[in-house]
Amino acid sequence: MKTNGLSGSASPYLRKAARQPVNWLPYGEEAFEIAAREDKPVFLSSGAAWCHWCHVQASESFKDPEVAGFMNENFVCVKVDMDERPDVDRRYQEALHAMGLAGGWPLSIFLTPEGKPFYGGTYFPPRDSGGIPGFMKVLKQVAEFYKQNKDKANEHGAKVMEFIRPEPLNAPLPGPEFLGHALGAVLAGYDAEEGGFGDHPKFPAPGAMLFLAGRAFAGNEMAGTALKKTLSAMASGGIHDQLGGGFHRYSTDRYWIIPHFEKLAEMNAWFLRNYCEGFAIFGEETFAEAARGICDYASRSLADPAGGFYSSQDADSAPGEEGLYYSWSIDELKTALAGQELELAVKMFIHPNGEVPGQPGRYVLFEAKGLDLLAEETGFGKPELKKTILQIKKKLLSEREKRQAPFVDTTIYSSVNGAFISAYLFAWRVLGGQQIKDFALKSLDRVLGLHFKDGRRLMRTEGVEGQLDDYVHMMGAMLDAFECTGEKEYLEGAESLARELVDNFWDSPPGGFFDTRQEIAGLRLKRFEDVPGPSANPMAAWHLIRLHLITEGGGSAKKTGWLEYGQKCIEAFTEGARKLGMHAGSYFSSLDGFYNYLSVHIDDAPGGGLARAALNTYRPYLVTGYGAGRGQAVACIKNRCMEPLSDPDKLAEVIKNFRNS
Repeated sequence: MKTNGLSGSASPYLRKAARQPVNWLPYGEEAFEIAAREDKPVFLSSGAAWCHWCHVQASESFKDPEVAGFMNENFVCVKVDMDERPDVDRRYQEALHAMGLAGGWPLSIFLTPEGKPFYGGTYFPPRDSGGIPGFMKVLKQVAEFYKQNKDKANEHGAKVMEFIRPEPLNAPLPGPEFLGHALGAVLAGYDAEEGGFGDHPKFPAPGAMLFLAGRAFAGNEMAGTALKKTLSAMASGGIHDQLGGGFHRYSTDRYWIIPHFEKLAEMNAWFLRNYCEGFAIFGEETFAEAARGICDYASRSLADPAGGFYSSQDADSAPGEEGLYYSWSIDELKTALAGQELELAVKMFIHPNGEVPGQPGRYVLFEAKGLDLLAEETGFGKPELKKTILQIKKKLLSEREKRQAPFVDTTIYSSVNGAFISAYLFAWRVLGGQQIKDFALKSLDRVLGLHFKDGRRLMRTEGVEGQLDDYVHMMGAMLDAFECTGEKEYLEGAESLARELVDNFWDSPPGGFFDTRQEIAGLRLKRFEDVPGPSANPMAAWHLIRLHLITEGGGSAKKTGWLEYGQKCIEAFTEGARKLGMHAGSYFSSLDGFYNYLSVHIDDAPGGGLARAALNTYRPYLVTGYGAGRGQAVACIKNRCMEPLSDPDKLAEVIKNFRNS
């Protein structure tokens, strides 16, 4: 079968499009040179392997010979995997917003041969539908407009790109009292009845939950209530895969019941962190179960046996079958269960609110009734009920695994792996499980072998330069690995990445990091908002602060400047953060860490009792470094340090209770 210009792509998503009749080209200079030479506009489509509506538009339009023929004749067509090239996707998503249009995937945008956007949208149906113009109509109108109005297209595109160019927003570092304002801003969008933020669709906000965890540990009751309610609601909802563990990307409703069914590895990494913190703070076993479920899901579906985590799992098990793998009819339940187990499963999991839209009689499983009500209705004692529910879940999972599972994108991205490795190491500290730690370190070593070049330069994946989030999340993973093992190679690697960040991504002045080392589509962007996971800039600030505390802890005379860069990075986004509320959660968390970290310098063996006490005692913004081996540890907040300790139990007590007052 004839293929187009995507057949040699590393991305599975792009390779799937290689046999479409559209003459797709990958994003790059060649496509725009052809557009300039042939005097054609560029049609750029950005999507991902996990994206349901990307598959729909491909099936409806890109595989249609008539549509493809018109595209080939009138446009130079470019296909982007937004997971592989988030830098490209991000610029044109922001361009859509600048045009007053909603973004999302698939991104469908029309560009001049210079890459300037002059019209766009997301999913276009094949024919006019629900107020959305049909794709062929759009193609014809855009082609005609460009032929008649090239100057207007260029002028409009230039204005759009200038509009999204970042402006300096830095301000003096806010004082610790700003954390009260930040908490109020986050809680302003909190849904007190159903947990989470906003109405619907409801996206989890792991960055906001990081900040709430820090405030809850510090004793703020409102933060604790919001965090606990949100974690509980998500864990009991259909957004949580009740059988296989892990979480889908977001909920289409306010109640966390009906998700979009794709599972993203990076988001599950952050949820793992959130649930481990929830368990550490509140002691709720359901939070530990959700965290272990994420690890179980990752080990089955996302973990490469050689080390490393795959990037995502699709929403569809076959074309047009979004969520079919995860949903159940009553008859399907009967194939796996009978008698009392079937009755209990229906009582617990099946509810009219869980019926899949457009699929009558199919249900998303969620905890429609809590344990207390089930025990009252069934007469089971709670221990027996828990045991029976576990048996039911195992039987249903075994039955579900006979179905065709959704496609897994096996690409190993540095950013995704950095986040998941850090989450695994944190889970080991909170939950235990040597295999979790071992696989995290195995994965870190493999990703470094694959993507870390010359001891300094990082690739995102094969053939793609590392971007800011790749450097930041891998730096965080190296620091976590150093804290968990004491092996200096990890610390040295983190310092190498930090130097690369400062040398090639830093904006001086006014501060903060660009998302790429060079201009993409004529721009370098600086972002700090969580969309939807924690943003790389505030995470960079926090990891630089950690690096400072580790390398200069214990009275070392070494001066690296990491603290100054971390502080200036926070300052660079102060003004913008005041307006963003929960979308600035990771920024607020980094600011909280700047003021409320606890640094523990251990002059003892990394595997000794003092190290174990530091690693296994939870506290937000805890940073651990190692020294010569004198059998003592010193805990410090800012310039205030306690007397050296040699008793692990006393060190654990200090970690729990030492306050910055």
